[in-house]
Amino acid sequence: MTDKKDFFNPPNIVSIIRLLMAPVLLLLAHQQYVIAYFVVLLFTLFTDVLDGFLARHLNMITELGSHLDSWGDFVIYTTLAIAAWWLWPEIIQQEMFYVLCIILSFVTPVLVGLIKFHSLTSYHTWSVKAAVFITVVSYVVVFLDWARWPLYLAALVSVIAALEEILITLLMKHQHADVRSFWHALKY
Repeated sequence: MTDKKDFFNPPNIVSIIRLLMAPVLLLLAHQQYVIAYFVVLLFTLFTDVLDGFLARHLNMITELGSHLDSWGDFVIYTTLAIAAWWLWPEIIQQEMFYVLCIILSFVTPVLVGLIKFHSLTSYHTWSVKAAVFITVVSYVVVFLDWARWPLYLAALVSVIAALEEILITLLMKHQHADVRSFWHALKY
């Protein structure tokens, strides 16, 4: 059982705050408060970076923290898809193929991990970090109607990252957290 002081350490608190931002983002999107939505989104994305930074710099990297981070990521990225549908349905319909590629790239590795290990995986691979960064940048660029090509790049990188995570899950006999790449998975 996890000790309360281990559960309520600074990185975990930041991850919990990120989880709590999901209903706020949904409410703002549903009410069509686009500027407030983007402000809260930026804060939420900052918490995603901050929890990992705190965990490393305070030497508080834990399996629970890794899972909280992954749950926060899954909840927030699901929230972003729903919010985008509410805020920009025309763009979503026009770019449905690429949007579905990105969504399936984030959902499919989770499902494969659930099937194999009966729990969420928490690999935090470099390719997923790149995919998330590119996807978030494209989210802002596309929905501010500056350009569409970043969405296409995000879809490609997301599919590659998903394939890597699926390969890692299929390769490993037991679940491990923080597996940075397919090559790291080979060590297990």
